[in-house]
Formats: sequence, C-alpha cells, structure tokens
Amino acid sequence: MKLKRQRILFSLIVLVWAVVMLYFYVSGRIDKYLAPGFRDFTLYGGLGLAVMGLFVGLTAGDEASCGHDHSEGDPHDHEASEMHPVTSMAFMLLPLLFAVCNTKDGFSVEALSRKALFDAPLDSKTFITGDLPPLTLEEIQRTHRKNEQGFYEFNLMELFFAVGDPELQKIIDGMSVETEGRLVMERENNESGKRRRLYRLFITCCAADARAVPIILDFGDQEIPQLEENAWVKVSGKLTFPIERGTTQVILQTATCEAKDAPWEENFMRNQ
Repeated sequence: MKLKRQRILFSLIVLVWAVVMLYFYVSGRIDKYLAPGFRDFTLYGGLGLAVMGLFVGLTAGDEASCGHDHSEGDPHDHEASEMHPVTSMAFMLLPLLFAVCNTKDGFSVEALSRKALFDAPLDSKTFITGDLPPLTLEEIQRTHRKNEQGFYEFNLMELFFAVGDPELQKIIDGMSVETEGRLVMERENNESGKRRRLYRLFITCCAADARAVPIILDFGDQEIPQLEENAWVKVSGKLTFPIERGTTQVILQTATCEAKDAPWEENFMRNQ
C-alpha cells in the first residue's frame, strides 16, 4: 500500500476513535461508564485524537527528516511493520465498532452476580465506626424525610452499610422505611419464592470497578407485583436485621412495591 494512502487511512481510523469518544460524551452515554470526575477526560481525549487525526491526514503527502543519521544501506523506513497495514486497521477499528453497536450500557444479572449482587453482606469488622459521633433515633429522624404514608426515605446504600454498624442496626431495626433500586429474583434461602433482591450499583471511577449494593425484600403473604427482571422500583416496609445462615442480613418486610422511572444517573446517589 502506498505510504500516503496508508497515512490517510490511519488518520481516518484515529478520527473514528475521536468521533466515538465525543459521541459518548455528548450523548450522555458516558454516564453509564465513568464517575463524574472522570468524564471530562473522555472529552479531552476525543478532542486530542481529532486534532492528531486531522494533522496526520492533512500532512499525509509531506516528506520530512526523522532527525537522526542512518548507516549505509539502512532503508530509512520508520513506518514499515511486519503486520500488513489492512490487518492493523482491522484490529484498531472492528472491535471498537462491534462494541459500540452491541453494548447495552448496562450489566446482565449474570454479570452482576460476579459483582457481589448475591454475596453475603460485609462483616461489621470491615467498617471503622469508633471515631464517628454516636447516632440517635432523633438525629436519624431529623435528617431523613418522612413521606405521606409515614415511611422514612433512605438511600439503599445507607441500608446496605448498616449491616456493618451494630449501633445503627439497633436504632433503625423495625423502622418503617422507603427506598429505591432495581429488582431481581433472590437466589438464596428463597424456598417460598416470596423474596426478591433490591440493588443499586456503586462506582468509584468506572464500570470495571462497579459493585452491586443489595438488600433483600420479603413479600411475606403479599402479592408480588408482576415486573420485568431488573425493573427500577420504589419500595417501602419494615426494616429488619435477622441472622440467617450465620450472617446478619438486611431484610425489608415489604409493604408496597411499585415501578418507577430510573433516575438519570442510576449508578450514583440520587440528587447528588
């Protein structure tokens, strides 16, 4: 392949990468993959690739010195490769286009099962609470809004991490609470089929380190609403912390469960 044509094709591939990165940033799809503090790097990277691709394309026919001497008989070719240029281009372009066209911007339940969705709650010894000021029921009631039905609104992550704080458990055990998350079938200790697992995703920097943060819903004698797997719901009920199979569990004895629209950034805290 002629050198000028090869340079132009490689510049076009770089521009494709730039367009994909900028598209994910502008469209908002990047929100599913990166925490807020990291998203601007996608914009900067896309703009940088665009500049580089345009520069290479516009100067594809130029000849320039490499800036150093070569021995006699040296072909003086810094762009030659053992791999055919078309093969290199295919490796650079096809996986990218396949991923963009096939990604669903989310995890399947099987993928989530490998991200702690069905793991046992963390042991309380993994949390350091000794340096925190003592909590009181009055303080919790003051900092959590109460809805019209009398349920205190909690973020799901608050309920999940309560399993590591015995003091907090004593205060909120039996409290009527309301929370939100995604609903899937419970796989453990669910012989009656009346339990479900409610979860959210917690991301530190990117989707690769995502972790499911779950609690258990127990519908008891109630009718279980017919909802799609992984549906976003709002639930309310009585909070309990029973010990099952040797581990403290967070179980919400469900009073109501209704489908809700997912928040714009469902991987993070709502209103933050």
